[in-house]
Amino acid sequence: MATKDDKQNLFKILLATDNHLGVWEKDQVRKDDSFNTFAEILQLAKDLGVDFVLLGGDLFHENKPSRSSLVRGVDIFAKHCLGNQPVKFQVLSDPWVNFEKSAANYENPNLNIGLPVFTIHGNHDDPSGEGNLSAVDVLSSCGLVNYFGKSLLDGAGQGKVRLNPVLLEKGTTKIALYGLGHIRDERLGRLFQTPGCVEWVRPKVEPAYPSEDWFNIFVLHQNRVQHGAQAKNCVQEKYLARFIDFVLWGHEHECLPDPQASAVGKFNILQPGSSVATALSEGESRNKHVVLLEVMGDKWRTIKYPLQTVRPFKFQHVVLSEQNSVDPDDPDSITSFLEQRVEEMIKAACREKPTPAGTAGVGGGGKKSLLPIVRLRVDYTGFSTINSQRFGQKFVNKVANPHDIIMWSKAAKRKEAEAAGKGTFQLGTDQLDQTTIDDLISANLRQDLEILAEEDLTMAVHQFVEKDEKNALSACYASTLTETQKSALKTPTNPGSPEVDVGEAAAKQMQKRKMDKEMKSALQLANAGDDDDEVDDDMDIDSNVDNLAPLTSEPEPRSTATRPATRKRQQNATPTTAPEKPKRLGGTRGRPGTLDAFLVPKPAATQETATGTQRTAVFNAEDADELESNPPSASRRRSRRENQGTVTGSKKRGTVQRTFLDSEDEDEQPRVKKTAITRRRRGLP
Repeated sequence: MATKDDKQNLFKILLATDNHLGVWEKDQVRKDDSFNTFAEILQLAKDLGVDFVLLGGDLFHENKPSRSSLVRGVDIFAKHCLGNQPVKFQVLSDPWVNFEKSAANYENPNLNIGLPVFTIHGNHDDPSGEGNLSAVDVLSSCGLVNYFGKSLLDGAGQGKVRLNPVLLEKGTTKIALYGLGHIRDERLGRLFQTPGCVEWVRPKVEPAYPSEDWFNIFVLHQNRVQHGAQAKNCVQEKYLARFIDFVLWGHEHECLPDPQASAVGKFNILQPGSSVATALSEGESRNKHVVLLEVMGDKWRTIKYPLQTVRPFKFQHVVLSEQNSVDPDDPDSITSFLEQRVEEMIKAACREKPTPAGTAGVGGGGKKSLLPIVRLRVDYTGFSTINSQRFGQKFVNKVANPHDIIMWSKAAKRKEAEAAGKGTFQLGTDQLDQTTIDDLISANLRQDLEILAEEDLTMAVHQFVEKDEKNALSACYASTLTETQKSALKTPTNPGSPEVDVGEAAAKQMQKRKMDKEMKSALQLANAGDDDDEVDDDMDIDSNVDNLAPLTSEPEPRSTATRPATRKRQQNATPTTAPEKPKRLGGTRGRPGTLDAFLVPKPAATQETATGTQRTAVFNAEDADELESNPPSASRRRSRRENQGTVTGSKKRGTVQRTFLDSEDEDEQPRVKKTAITRRRRGLP
């Protein structure tokens, strides 16, 4: 039995993802499903006395939910999150860096929050349009949720993602909560593969807060596996930081409530799945759960709780050619067989819940019985189909989805066509569940685009179709036109001809884009080859700013020589046994105070050059002032340039950068570039 001290140090977190508030809102039978289940989740959180609820994205089903869905969602949060329950943990990191608002909602003196909710955005409710706002921003402005993990990446460029942890403390237990809202999988895959594009900020180390005290949680909303033939890149586990202890993976709707050990790292992955069936796929037919995560010190455990208000869902797959009672030339025999199979599925769903569960409708509705959802995938190879709509009418008031009970499939011919490479083939209903409009555009217009960039057009179509951004296509066209016009104006004209060859300028612009794309592909292939190499699991991340290197998907190779401080830490380290928790590498942490006391300064950027690896260490603005007020002597400047590189100061930017060039040839002297300070002292422009 837990003692009083244990309760003071115990973090209790309820985990859920993909709630999809507002899905099926136009269906008279299923319109309340998402709201009823989400209300059950928050009520369960109150009954369990959790410290906070952690959501993994897709809180709303649409980026711009209807007013009815938004109001009902706000009502649920207000009912369960406002109250007099004391909040027993504190946020130690800078709220201006972590959240979209200035502070955690429970610290707002004008609000009375009893149940804090932390959430990231998903692909359904991701920010878009002017201001990059979504329905989650509305809830954040109302003080009902703590919205974190928002990364703004404009256009189709490479971009950069910086992951700043939310530092939480309760008694002696400390949690570093990392969050990453949804980014298109193909683009995020390039970011992870490109060194320096993904930075993980670590808490600073101090004697009062040793590195092993931090329990690191990462929340993301991305594809974990590929879906369909036209699927984009999924996020692979090898890209995640090795110091992470626990991963909450959203976006995948199949419920896997038991933590799974990573095959490439020492962390565990939990995939709670969706709380409501949306795509009616086989994975969503599993029983739905939410998971309670308990963390105390360096130990953790999970407890799964089945959801009671979820509508029963049965999924089966049948092959007509394997049924002896079905005649290929007799449609009536096909209908009779399918009717019998659906009736059996309905009875099986009722046996699981003999008395249909009733839930009070959110907003004051009465009790409603839950009709089951039935989905039957039929392989009709060698057979003819029947009218699915007419077939479904026989099960009105028996199932919740009479119009889409049957899902026709002809997998054998589809696989043969793919193997033979015979152009396009008929898309089945199961593929349409996972194939989006922008995937089709990308696959069919890849060879026909001459002016518009494929990635820009794909993003514009995605915003137009999925997010209802009416100006997305026109903005893409205007941006590309402006870029091409600028390129045409820079193109030199032929002697004696005052006009610019627009076709030639456009061709050069497309050639430049093609070369950039080939360079990106070559970089991805190079990084993919490096991924196969074994990585040292015992690599130490030093908090010393002079030796700081960013932790990206592929860390910089370490020298065989170990620094004295590192050797001392390795000698003094004592092995600890924690069977319920994977082994963690050291994190760093600072004392309570400002952001600088907790987070390590910006890590050094790494860039490959012709002569070696260029690293940049970032210092404070005070160093810049001291450098310009007390310039070193000429001999010291020469010595510094020979041994360390060049120092660059800038009051305007508030940083001082020191550049290192590691030459591959020991006999060759490192190249030193002129800096702004050096040129200014010599009277150069």
